[in-house]
Amino acid sequence: MLKPEILDPQGQAVQRALPRLGFEGISDVRQGKRFELEVDGPVDEAALARIHDLAESFLANTVIEDFTVRVEEVAEAAK
Repeated sequence: MLKPEILDPQGQAVQRALPRLGFEGISDVRQGKRFELEVDGPVDEAALARIHDLAESFLANTVIEDFTVRVEEVAEAAK
């Protein structure tokens, strides 16, 4: 996500359009990007640390963006 002090024209455009589309009560919109990584093996503390380093050094522009790393369990597809 863009840091709060960075202007977000896309988020502002969405926010201005919401009332015209019938969506009231939204006071702010910020746009962002999302990367989904599928990890081989268990996601332990070491894996999380590597993923955090990857996000900080490669996926996010930390001058203008904040990022969060989170784990979501994915159920295997029924066979």
